Amino acid sequence: MQTLREMLAKLLSSCAAPLVDSAPELVAESESLSTAVKEVQSEEALIAIGGRVRNLCLQLEQKGANLAEQQGLQLRLLKLLLENVSELIEDGSWVKGQIGVVQKLISGPIDSHTLEDATRTLKDAIYKQGKLKQSLSEAKVTLKNMMTTVIDQLGTIASSTDDYHGKLGEYVEKINLAEDITELSHILDDVTRETRSVQRQTMRSRDEMVAARREVEQAEARIHSLESQLEQLSELVREDQLTGSLNRRGLEDVYQREAARADRNGTPLCVAMLDLDNFKALNDTHGHSVGDEALVHLVKVVKQTLRTTDVIGRYGGEEFLILLPDTAIEEASAVLLRLQRELTKRYFMQNNERLLITFSAGVALRAKGEEQSTVVKRVDEALYRAKRAGKNCVVAAS
Repeated sequence: MQTLREMLAKLLSSCAAPLVDSAPELVAESESLSTAVKEVQSEEALIAIGGRVRNLCLQLEQKGANLAEQQGLQLRLLKLLLENVSELIEDGSWVKGQIGVVQKLISGPIDSHTLEDATRTLKDAIYKQGKLKQSLSEAKVTLKNMMTTVIDQLGTIASSTDDYHGKLGEYVEKINLAEDITELSHILDDVTRETRSVQRQTMRSRDEMVAARREVEQAEARIHSLESQLEQLSELVREDQLTGSLNRRGLEDVYQREAARADRNGTPLCVAMLDLDNFKALNDTHGHSVGDEALVHLVKVVKQTLRTTDVIGRYGGEEFLILLPDTAIEEASAVLLRLQRELTKRYFMQNNERLLITFSAGVALRAKGEEQSTVVKRVDEALYRAKRAGKNCVVAAS
C-alpha cells in the first residue's frame, strides 16, 4: 500500500505535470492529486480519489492526442517548406545538401541521438562554409578591384594617345610654317620629348596592367580553390558525424551510382546490413558514450578490412549498410564472416577492460533494376533471421 501510494504520487508530480505544461488546469489537478495521494492513510481513501485519477488520465490522453496532431501538422508544414525551398536551389549547392539532411531526418524515426548527430553535422558545415564564403567574397572583391585597375589604365593610355596625336598635328603645322633648320631642330626636339613621355607613360601602364593581370589570375585561382572547398564541405552533410561513415543521404547517392554501373556493365552488387548485438545492454551497463565509441570502433575495423571500393554507411542507431560492388552473394557472405572474425580479434578497450563486440548481418544480391528500398527490405528480413538464429551470424536473403 505504501509503495503503491509513493509510486502514484511520483507519477503524478514528476511525470504527468511536465507533459501538460501548456495546460495549467491539468498541471494544477495533477499536483493536487499528488498531494492528496501522499496524505492518504487507508485503502478506502485511496479508492475514493480513483475517480479523479481516471478523469485526469482521460484528459491526459486527449491532450496527448491533440499534441500529436499538432506535431504532425507542424511536421507536414516543415516538409512542404523544405520541398519548396529545395526546388529554388541549384543542384550541388551546399544549402541543398543541408536541406537534404533535415528532410531525411524528419522522414524517419526521430530520436535524441539522430537529432544530436544531425545538429553537430549541420553546425560544423555551416561554420566552415561561412568562413569559406567570406573568403570567397573577399577574393571576388579583389578580382573586381583588379579589373577596375585594368580599365583605368586602358583609359589612361587612350587619353595619353589622344593628347599625343593632337600634339603631333600641331607639330606638323609648325613644320610646314618653319623657315630655317634651327626652327625645325627645335620642333624635332619637342616631338622627341613628347614621344618619350608617351612611351614612358605607356610602359608604366603596361607594367601596371601586367601586375594587375597577375593579381587577377591569382584571385581567379583563389576563387576556384574556395569554390572547390565549398563543394567539398557540402559533402559533410553526407557523412555521419560520429563514425565518419556515410549517412543515409550519402548511402542513397552511392547506391544510385553503383546500381547504375552494375546495370550498365552487368556486374553483381551486394548489399549487407549489420547490427551490433546486445547494443542496448552495452549502453545500459557502460553508458551511451561507451556505446558511441563502440560504433566508432566497429566502423574503423570495417574500413580497414574492406576494399577501397566497398562502402559503409550508418543506417540507424546501431545499424549499418555495406555496399559491395562486383561481388557475388557467396563472396559477400564470406566478407561479412571475415569481418566478424576481425572484430573478435581486435578487442574494444574501455577502462583497460576488453569488451567483446559482435554483430549479426543479412546480405542480399541486388536484382537488375531493383530499388534501394526493396533490397534494403530483403536484407533487413535476413538480418532479423540472423538475430533469431542466435546472433553473431550471417544470413543470406532469398
